[in-house]
Amino acid sequence: MSADRQSPADTPGESQVASRTPVGQYAELKRRIKQNGLMDPQPVYYLGKLSSTLGLLAVGLALVVLLDNTWLLLLDAVYLAFVFGQISLVAHDWGHRQFSFRSSWKNDLVTLIVGNLLLGVSREWWVDKHNEHHGNPNHTDMDPDVDIPLMAFDEEQALEKRGLARFVVKYQAGLIFPLSLLQALSMHRSSIEFLVGKKAKNTWTESLLIGAHFALYFGVLFTMLEPLVAVLFVAVHRGLFGAYMVSIFAPNHKAMPMLDKDSRMDFLHRQVLTSRNVLAHPVTDFWYGGLNYQIEHHLFPRMPRNKLRSAQSIVKDFCRDHAIGYHETSVLGSYREILQHLHEVGAPLREAGKNR
Repeated sequence: MSADRQSPADTPGESQVASRTPVGQYAELKRRIKQNGLMDPQPVYYLGKLSSTLGLLAVGLALVVLLDNTWLLLLDAVYLAFVFGQISLVAHDWGHRQFSFRSSWKNDLVTLIVGNLLLGVSREWWVDKHNEHHGNPNHTDMDPDVDIPLMAFDEEQALEKRGLARFVVKYQAGLIFPLSLLQALSMHRSSIEFLVGKKAKNTWTESLLIGAHFALYFGVLFTMLEPLVAVLFVAVHRGLFGAYMVSIFAPNHKAMPMLDKDSRMDFLHRQVLTSRNVLAHPVTDFWYGGLNYQIEHHLFPRMPRNKLRSAQSIVKDFCRDHAIGYHETSVLGSYREILQHLHEVGAPLREAGKNR
């Protein structure tokens, strides 16, 4: 997703980064990355990725029309949940200007179609939220990705919870998976609130496209399917789409060091130390859309997805040479770390309940 306002790739400015980083370390790392051509545009790759992803969508939509078996239709809902996740990853890449047309209106058109029309998510809401996250990863006061009403990521957040949120945080390690089924609904709600608050530059355009998304989505399903089957399809599709999003984003920063307003950490260390990589493999690269290289992505948000793996060896060596902690683990290892951390954060609330 993209907009004319500052993109995540521009946060913060390069000159600011270099001045805040000890001895220009970030500037030196970026010079090595550029020398290897890893920031060069990849138009063939991205046009191919966009085309293939839209092809996956077309297959899923055709199956809605052609299938008349309930179980096969629900399997198609599972498939389309994965496809919507892949569309989201393309939107994410485009929002970072990893590939962009020279004309800004063409970029706007693509991101409006991919974000608002295909996903039902406001592109400008995403840009605002993602800018703040990239500039301030895991910052307790400034990163919206650690400001989640029904979860807590440190003891202070946990102790501030009240009512239902307090109960959920007590047992959040076990509840994170069912809660992830609500992620898509949360994104739609946040998008609508953003547009109702008239925070977008093109409120009417975005609103009309999101309205068109839901009109087409529900129109096709309730026209082609029996009402009960359509409801089940929506529940499976939207629930698993949200769960897929959480499976991609949770390993990136959750259970990594948290920063507060007193932190004076420079850009390079802030991005590396708060991020976690998931071990590279063709399957994980595809499933995560390159976001398993979270450290490299945070250091170079405009780097094309298909260059992240090549960049990893350079960044790893650089971090080793400068004694900067570089954390990488397996898929299961990442979830083990996350669940253990969430369980520990909820411990004070569980103890308080026992002492009453």
